[in-house]
Amino acid sequence: MSVGKIEADWLRDERLQSILGVLAADGEEARVVGGAVRNHLFGEPIGDVDIATTCPPEETVRRAEAAGMKTVPSGIEHGTVIIVAGHQGFETTTLREDVETDGRRAKVRFGRDWEADARRRDFTVNALYCEADGTIVDHVGGLADIEARAIRFIGEPEERIREDYLRILRFFRFFAWYGTGRPDTHGLLACTRLKDGLSGLSAERIWTEMRRLLEAPDPSRAILWMRQAGVLTRVLPESEKWGIDAMRPLIDAERAFKWQPQALLRLAAIIPHMPDRAAAVAERWKLSNAERDRLIDWAEAPDVKPDLSEAAFAKLLYRSKPHAVQDRVRLALASARAKANDNPEWLEAVANYARLTRFAESWKKPKFPLAGADMIDAGFSQGPRMGQALRDLEERWIESGFRLDRDTLLDEAKSLSG
Repeated sequence: MSVGKIEADWLRDERLQSILGVLAADGEEARVVGGAVRNHLFGEPIGDVDIATTCPPEETVRRAEAAGMKTVPSGIEHGTVIIVAGHQGFETTTLREDVETDGRRAKVRFGRDWEADARRRDFTVNALYCEADGTIVDHVGGLADIEARAIRFIGEPEERIREDYLRILRFFRFFAWYGTGRPDTHGLLACTRLKDGLSGLSAERIWTEMRRLLEAPDPSRAILWMRQAGVLTRVLPESEKWGIDAMRPLIDAERAFKWQPQALLRLAAIIPHMPDRAAAVAERWKLSNAERDRLIDWAEAPDVKPDLSEAAFAKLLYRSKPHAVQDRVRLALASARAKANDNPEWLEAVANYARLTRFAESWKKPKFPLAGADMIDAGFSQGPRMGQALRDLEERWIESGFRLDRDTLLDEAKSLSG
């Protein structure tokens, strides 16, 4: 049914209106669907704008190209075509019904029934349509759930989950971004009962959902409910009997110090500070090389005492991986702030960790003044002896607080080569 209208610049975009017009000609229909409508109604930023249409995929391609637009058949067997207008892509999908599913993928049948298309989607807030003129079409009660900030499966939760077990993680991800209070009871119970189905999902799909969840402004409540449901242990056993309680203090610290939320740092907060555990997570979820390295670097980084002087801290940063030490100090600061709420004796640690955090954020790694060519000029021959001498000189330079200059170090190199 039609309820209300959207008035927004993104909807009036000429490229979008042109596509909707082309696809809605000659008795066909086209509407904006999903995330753009949902986020607009939640008052959140609009990302991609997706379109649903009664046009079969081949007709979608024909009409778009006849209008001078480019198309990319990104999932044409499932009815999905990307229409490129003015260098912007609009994912366009034919109305469809799932006729066969195995918990990971579905076989579909194209159709013209908007309500049937809505009922095959996952959550009510994701099944809202918007006409070209802004009229909202709601077949599943999504508007009421947006008003209540409730994430609710369409129809029977277990049926929706059995169609794709990734919907368990999506339930908690959308709750992290948009939900309030406690999660929908029926959805939560279904996720609890069917959590073993997550084992059939690819690692990449699991990490994609978990990263998006961890990027929410405050994922702490969703993480707590995931643990209550046994879902978190199912996908992240390293978090079992560990500190998901560290998530809330980290969120508070991010807000207090205006840190950019980082999914990997939030992940680090809820797993043990142990290289083998970090490596296990990276392997299971198939993290990218950069993500894997950062998580393991954090786990290998040394503890930082709050009373460390800045001179000593600079040496620690130089000898370690600075980004990993900074991650360690930020988590230590967040933890100290939480402890200080109950014990004022931690206030000094908070001040010191804040001081070290500021120092790390502005610290620039100094460059050691000597290189191998300098050692050869000083009388060394290439080989282990020269390498050891160079390392010894670098260590003396570090211990001097990086104050020994190039000439002094060259003089010392010459005396060592004799």
